[in-house]
Amino acid sequence: MTEQKLFVYNSLTRTKEEFIPLNPGHVGMYVCGPTVYSDVHLGNCRTFISFDLIYRYLLHLGYKVRYVRNITDAGHLEGDSDEGEDKVSKKAKLEQLEPMEIVQKYTVDFHKVMEIFNTLPPSIEPTATGHIIEQIELVKTILDAGFAYEVGGSVYFDVEKYSETHDYGELNGRKLEDLLTNTRTLGGQDEKRGKLDFALWIKAKPEHLMQWPSPWGMGFPGWHLECSAMSNKYLGHQFDIHGGGMDLMATHHTNEIAQNIACCGKTPAHYWVHTNMLTVNGQKMSKSLGNSFLPYQLFTGEHALLRKGYSPMVMRFFFMQASYRSTVDFSNEAIDAAEIFYKKLAESAKKLAALQQQKVGKIDEETDKTINGFCDDCYASMNDNFNSPKTLEALNNLSKWINSYAANTRNSGEISAETFDRLRKTYNAFFFDVLGLKLEDTEGGDTDELMQLIIKLRNEAKTNKDYATSDKIREGLKQIGFQLNDSKQGTTDWIRI
Repeated sequence: MTEQKLFVYNSLTRTKEEFIPLNPGHVGMYVCGPTVYSDVHLGNCRTFISFDLIYRYLLHLGYKVRYVRNITDAGHLEGDSDEGEDKVSKKAKLEQLEPMEIVQKYTVDFHKVMEIFNTLPPSIEPTATGHIIEQIELVKTILDAGFAYEVGGSVYFDVEKYSETHDYGELNGRKLEDLLTNTRTLGGQDEKRGKLDFALWIKAKPEHLMQWPSPWGMGFPGWHLECSAMSNKYLGHQFDIHGGGMDLMATHHTNEIAQNIACCGKTPAHYWVHTNMLTVNGQKMSKSLGNSFLPYQLFTGEHALLRKGYSPMVMRFFFMQASYRSTVDFSNEAIDAAEIFYKKLAESAKKLAALQQQKVGKIDEETDKTINGFCDDCYASMNDNFNSPKTLEALNNLSKWINSYAANTRNSGEISAETFDRLRKTYNAFFFDVLGLKLEDTEGGDTDELMQLIIKLRNEAKTNKDYATSDKIREGLKQIGFQLNDSKQGTTDWIRI
């Protein structure tokens, strides 16, 4: 592991804290996964790509990570409330399929999209329906502790009772009085003792497609309960990191904390990490506004707001140009810029693979120090709350040096063999392993050979003072997406733009 300390922004304390795992060398991380009733949307992808980055970096530092990301396949009702139809069941009725057919279809699609974006699979991917017994036992424990009550086959968490001894608004930063005043009256409120009470177990109506036997009759688990049961089973009563989208913080994660303390006496996670949302041209992404993209629309460009299609790696790169805690605003201009930047760093990765260290000339200690400083910057940036934008800046600095070294515009003996080896390992580790990027060369393996021939012809034109032809070659290449880099030695290098 690097000697630098890792700092993580903790939503629970609203401060950046040094990351100290509960068990040295091991990390337990739980991330709220998708509800599989429809295609995964781009905002969800942003969240899962962000946690893939965090997972990858923890692995890179040498931690043994157990990453648990659930699949919600039952219990998530419309409006995220305790009333209304189950999202999976509703889709099953619309498509005249069994609920588990819907679950299978969209779980497979979710995995395909995650694979396209080059995210690593979690260590464990439990489903809500696979853990009904654990959820029932959790409800029993909370009832025995006096923090829940049963009404006509449904069991509710008693928020006001809980708040007599605990801070219910600890995570969302709101006082109980404000929550009670500003909470709208929800359906099914007549059964509950308090406005903020939420369902742990819900009595199923006869027509409800997904229901299970319990001590309180036929029913199904509350949405919040699922994550508590599964995180407890696979990570214990307390673990290191709990993650999800920022929209889950106010209610879902707040209720998870209450459930866990009620049954176990502990806040489930030490560090709570939340990703921000994706906007489009300054507006929240939503179907009603017509600015919501599905991943395949982004790849093909088949959407009214898109000028063209963009590759998965360009989109992954685009997300990483902003901190996971910042809003990412999608626009054609922004993604075009990300595409140019990604291709630049990708070309440097290709050139680095072909470079060989040569022990020629005197080592320049200043250059040696500079390169090592850029390598240090990669770690310093990621150690500062997984700051991917700063990490990309550090890679860009290394990229500039790689390009000039490959073009022989620097003395090949300027840096030591040890520094060259560190440069190669650091650039590859962060580009491929930590940021999770891949090379996308759709033009084929002969592109560089063709470009080198064109560069040779252009240099010959310049030598013969045929500047009209030289300029025509440069501008023509630029129009089809290639940029030539000129130096005192002539044209020596190229990148895709």
